[in-house]
Parts: sequence; C-alpha cells; structure tokens
Amino acid sequence: MKNKLCMCLLLAAAALVYAQTADPTALRTEHFEVAGGTGNEERIAGQMEYRFELYNQMFRFDPRQVELPLRVRVFEKQSDYDGYVISRLGSSRPGAVYLHYANAGRRELVINSGSADEARALPYQAFMQYLRAFIPNPPAWIREGFAVFFSTLTFDEKGEPAYEENVAWLDAVKNKKDLPGPGAVMMADVLGMPDDFQGLAWSVVSFFLNYEKRDYLRTLTDSFMLLSSSQSAAENAEAVMKRIFLWNNMDDLTACYLEYLASRKSFSELVAEGQQTYSAGKRDEAKRAFTAAHDQNPSHYAPCYYLGLLAYDNSDYDAAGQYYRLALSLGADEALVWYALGLNAAASGRYGEARDFLRQAADAAPARYKEKAEFLISSMPAER
Repeated sequence: MKNKLCMCLLLAAAALVYAQTADPTALRTEHFEVAGGTGNEERIAGQMEYRFELYNQMFRFDPRQVELPLRVRVFEKQSDYDGYVISRLGSSRPGAVYLHYANAGRRELVINSGSADEARALPYQAFMQYLRAFIPNPPAWIREGFAVFFSTLTFDEKGEPAYEENVAWLDAVKNKKDLPGPGAVMMADVLGMPDDFQGLAWSVVSFFLNYEKRDYLRTLTDSFMLLSSSQSAAENAEAVMKRIFLWNNMDDLTACYLEYLASRKSFSELVAEGQQTYSAGKRDEAKRAFTAAHDQNPSHYAPCYYLGLLAYDNSDYDAAGQYYRLALSLGADEALVWYALGLNAAASGRYGEARDFLRQAADAAPARYKEKAEFLISSMPAER
C-alpha cells in the first residue's frame, strides 16, 4: 500500500546551492558537504538534499540549530571504504554507515558508492544522519521506526524518486505472540527493548502516519517539538509519551493500533488470498489481491504468474504472455512458466511458438510435463 502522506511529501524539491569549500574535491550544497573525488558527488548531493527536505516536511526542525553542512564522504573502491570505516569502528558496514560522535565536527555519513549494498543501506543511514544532527539521542522508536519507514525511498536511473512503504516487518509483527501495545514500544528506552523492536517501531510509526483518525498524526508531529538535543533518549521518550498521553486515551489508541494492524495485509497474505479466491472462481477478487501483492513486492514472481493465469482465462493472451515472461525473469519455476507460455501461444493460434515452449517445459521437467506436452503437440494443427 502506498503511503499517501509520504507520496505527497515526495513532491518537495531540493535545489543545489554551490559554494567554495576547504576541500577542493568537495561539493557544498545548502545542507551538505559531499567529498570523495569520485565523480558521484553531484548525484549524491542532490539525493541527500531531497531526503533532507522530505524528512523536514515531517519533523520541521530548524536548520539554524545545527552545525552545517552535514558531511558525506564517498568511496568508489570497496577496499578504500572498508579501510576507512574499519579505522573508525573496528569493522566495516555494507553499503553506507553514519558515524556519530559527541563532537559534531567529526560526524559524517560514509558511502560505498556503486556497491551492491548502497541502495539498501543508504536510505536508512541517511535518515540517521538527519535525525541525530538535530536530536543526538532520539527515542528509539522514532529513530528506528522512521528509519525503516523511509528505507525504501530510492531514485531511478534518471534521478527520479520512488517510494513504496516498507512492509517487510508486517508478518512478523502481526504474528508476534504477546504483541506489546504502542505505549510499551514508545517507552522502550525506559522499560526495555522488546524482541523484534525495529519492526514494532515501524508498525507504530506506520499507524500514526496512516490511520484514518488524523488527530493521531497531529499529536505525533506536535510531540516532535518536545524533543531536546540535550536530553537522553529516555528523557526524550518520556516527553513525547506525556504529550501523546495528554491528548489521547491510551486504551482507545491501542485498540485503534490493533485494528490498523489487522487491516494491513502482508505480501504473503495477499498472495494467499489471491490463490484462495482464484480457486473459488472469484476472478475479480483474485485480480485485486494479486495486483496489490505485485504493487507491494514487484520483484516477486508469484503475483505476475497468477495475473498471467487471470489474463489467459480472460482470453487476453498478449497480457498473459507479458506477465508470464515477467514471472520467468523474476525467478519463477521455468518449466511451469514455459508450459503456461505454451498453452497461451496455442490458444492464440501461434502453434510453432507453442511447440517450442512445450518442448522446453518437457526438457526441464520431464516427469511433470513430458507426457502432457507430447499430447498437446501431437494434437496441434499446422502453423496458421
């Protein structure tokens, strides 16, 4: 499910402001200094400014209250990145890491640009840099919950931003025995961290941002004004909790939180719902479930395969073929998809293509498809 609030915030723009810096290889923008001499500084600076403006649409911190610019160091070579991070932490971190020190002048976000882990690690670490620049010791649930929430903000090859809410924790949270209420999660710095804390923190943040009762969102954003750069995480957590408790009945809030979790469907739940409704002949319901599953996880083959079956059932053979090929590219069972492509091609009268697909299915899984493929091939007319 797309987060409407965040998608609206994605309309924010971030203009680069160039200036002279002490480091001739560094690029200075309105809020950042990006160094490294890799040639990727402008791309990364633009993305970091975009993230900063996006985050600040939510938190409304005053940039004049922190020491700017925020520093970003970029490495292209894995060995150089590892060596630099190890020299500071004792071990490396994949993709990117934010190095936080009491001395603000030493703080920096370090990026292994172009690495396989950059896209996964950078969004999380970029939010950490932003938040801890203003609030060095934020409540753990705000720190982890929003970092996960923003962790799927990415940029395509053209530099355009894209966002789908990260619901990877949804199954774990919904299936958790003795699920703690939102109050316990928000007071984790005082009461202790429950298991699966990162997922629980995300679920509380997601609830505040998405729940239909917008008073909860207003209470949350108002509470950000109480966060202090000089207080401990526990003190900040207590200040936020007091504000939320002052304006909300916690029993009602907890009930709404549980209702919200029950209403959210994970990828696995959507696929299971689609399979059940498809088997029951409820094609429209199945299509809605598989489409939602594909929107939530476009890199998984299962929704594509079933959307192909639905298109085939509807005699939309071109669409079926496209869905099947996409499922194949995403790692679906090759023999299964080749067999489906063979049936699809035969139904549309492309018998030569159908024979090729059916033979591929038979060769890949003879026990499953050899007999069926040979029967179908033998019963086909000549190519039209």
